[in-house]
Amino acid sequence: MLDELFPERHLYVRSGGEMKGYVLTRRKQMVAASGVAAAALWMGVCSAAMLVNALSASSADREIAKVKAQSERWVADRQARLDTAVAQLNASGGANQELGMVVEKRHAALALLLTDLKGAPGAAQALTPAINRALAAADANPARRVELVRVGQEQLLEAADSFAKSRADRLRLAFRLAGLTPASYMPKGGSLGGPLIESRDPRALAAVLDVDDDFADRIQHAATDLSEARALTDAAQELPFARPTTSPDQSSGFGVRFDPFTSRPAFHSGLDFPGGRMTPIYSTAPGVVSFTGVRSGYGNTVEVDHGRGFKTRYAHLAAIAVTPGQRVAVGQRLGGMGSTGRSTGTHLHYEVWVNGRVQNPARFVKAGAYVQQAG
Repeated sequence: MLDELFPERHLYVRSGGEMKGYVLTRRKQMVAASGVAAAALWMGVCSAAMLVNALSASSADREIAKVKAQSERWVADRQARLDTAVAQLNASGGANQELGMVVEKRHAALALLLTDLKGAPGAAQALTPAINRALAAADANPARRVELVRVGQEQLLEAADSFAKSRADRLRLAFRLAGLTPASYMPKGGSLGGPLIESRDPRALAAVLDVDDDFADRIQHAATDLSEARALTDAAQELPFARPTTSPDQSSGFGVRFDPFTSRPAFHSGLDFPGGRMTPIYSTAPGVVSFTGVRSGYGNTVEVDHGRGFKTRYAHLAAIAVTPGQRVAVGQRLGGMGSTGRSTGTHLHYEVWVNGRVQNPARFVKAGAYVQQAG
């Protein structure tokens, strides 16, 4: 079969009145065919990787746009309901005492939610416009003033609900980008104002807070999203989402590449960050140093155990600044960048392991950027 595919061929070249002959043996033809096949395979792998990355980015953008559009629809719906309520109140003259009691009860429920929101990153900036609008509302008519307070409460709750949902959705997206399941890091239940309330039963919350079901349902949605966002934020602080160096460049990614020593395709298990000698290398999450020393091929290496099955490795270091058993914080210096071990130049080789399996560190770096935006 090989003889039929690659028979011996003779190539004659005439130049300047001279004739030269070349013999293409079966072995030479097979080597050339193998090279062409390998190049085609490599181009296919690279094209597929670029396509996957492009689809992943566009999917994330579509999800963010979908969340934004949904929030805008909710705001428009609530505003329409408020306008209808104001029109009905003006037409009938209003039941001032009953309306005042409703506003008072809603205020107490809203105060519980805002207490939970206190201290959340970005909450003050998100809620300040709604608070300022509520404070600026004024009218000589007492009934109108009460209604304006109610409208302000609605707008403030809408802003709080939108903030909590947007923040929770962005954090969920960050965890998915890292290949993690957000539900594994979320609380199983939520508490609001003391009693434990199941999120699927807003009527129970309405009875506890003594408010209408619709208002209680919105309070519960905002509280649930806020609780999940807080849980994901706390979990993110324990996961390797930070960058291991301030260097913005990356010289080699995760996956199959041509080995710089053998020039053959080989699997690259980490992410390379080039830089100057002794550039500081930082821990990407809090944890305990589990190893320092020389590993075959890696040179001077530091490994940090972050718990929950997560481990990071920092290789080719010129110097090591920590010792085994030492507890380190996120952003703490582990050593200096170098070119020890199997290395062609000064850089950091960074790896992320989850439950004993190596992961793509680029996903965690990208997820960390989304976590920062959510904060």
